[in-house]
Amino acid sequence: MPKNKAFRNIWTLNCAGRLLVIDQPLIMGIINITEDSFYAGSRHMQTDDILRTAETMLQQGAAILDLGAQSTRPGAQPISADEEWQRLQPAIAALKKHFPEAYLSVDTYYASVARRAVDAGAEIINDISAGNMDQDMIATVATLRVPYVIMHMQGTPATMQLNPHYEDVVKEITAFFIEKVAICRQVGIHDLIVDPGFGFGKNLQHNYTLLRHLHVFHVMDLPLLVGISRKSMIYRLLGTTSEQALNGTTALHMLALEQGAHILRVHDVREANEVIRLWSYYHEC
Repeated sequence: MPKNKAFRNIWTLNCAGRLLVIDQPLIMGIINITEDSFYAGSRHMQTDDILRTAETMLQQGAAILDLGAQSTRPGAQPISADEEWQRLQPAIAALKKHFPEAYLSVDTYYASVARRAVDAGAEIINDISAGNMDQDMIATVATLRVPYVIMHMQGTPATMQLNPHYEDVVKEITAFFIEKVAICRQVGIHDLIVDPGFGFGKNLQHNYTLLRHLHVFHVMDLPLLVGISRKSMIYRLLGTTSEQALNGTTALHMLALEQGAHILRVHDVREANEVIRLWSYYHEC
């Protein structure tokens, strides 16, 4: 049985030979190796800074560390696969040396970077485009035999917020996942995680409609990842900034858990862990 009775299932993900068990909500800590991520507090360019941040996140309860080496904020321009890898390589090497027990995820849409990252010790690939930005990605992940996070995005980071439009945002994204999961299964990807892609080609109403209907995505019978930490769906609604969005993030994390989120992708691990502990105890009483 799951550790928390609010969980319907237990998932066991094969992370390059190590098993990651999801029987309660997990935290994925965000470490951005960029100078232009939307939230300045997540930018970590120096190896010593990355190691300090990783140590703190792991101590505070992160199960996964998600490394991103290029910004995918609205309007961001892409960098090359080689430049992305030049940023990632020393970070992965240092983290594997100092924290070999940590599960490392790499946030990339380049198949070549995914392969290099797994060869270097990463154990999860987190792709904002679900294979749409590099046609080799899905086949590559199948050969790597690691979990694959497939996220929904309308457009690209450069264009996604120009005029996002849906007739029925929940129905259309559900159909997207059903199709993508089938494609991934056909090529032999066994461990999948779905991410609705809050803020990626969605306006404010789209985002909150998705949050209110997260439970619909359980139809895939897969772990559900939610990334809403400090995003504009919080600070624009409140008239603040990403630096002032922690309280709003905490409120929405509780709503996401109530709607069936299994993994929270966050900047602030301690606060997210407190939400999970409170939510878990509430459902145990």
